[in-house]
Amino acid sequence: MPNRNVVFVVDDDPGMLRGLKRLLREYGYDSVLFASAEAFQDQNDFEKALCVILDINLNDGSSGIELRHRLKAAGISVPVIYMTGSDSPAVREAAHQSGCLAYLTKPFSAKSLMEPLKRASAS
Repeated sequence: MPNRNVVFVVDDDPGMLRGLKRLLREYGYDSVLFASAEAFQDQNDFEKALCVILDINLNDGSSGIELRHRLKAAGISVPVIYMTGSDSPAVREAAHQSGCLAYLTKPFSAKSLMEPLKRASAS
């Protein structure tokens, strides 16, 4: 199995993308950043992906949860960590039902992100 060390990050906030890139690099992970669901949909190289960090509410009207369902439907089983700035019980439930490593509410600590990434690395 190839060394999976790349984390795909999908978020429409450029500041969040930059911050996550720095944080991931600090912990030894490479990252590929996507500013929209549309940009991410062109991605087809999941062989090296450890995980996808998906924002749930994207400015282009897309939902990270819907994007996760499309990945599953396409037979792509890469682990997902959701993040959101607007938490609600219904969204949290939908996220967990879609299958995820973690559900993080912004702002979140480095530790809360690194723990699920370590679990993904171990599997």
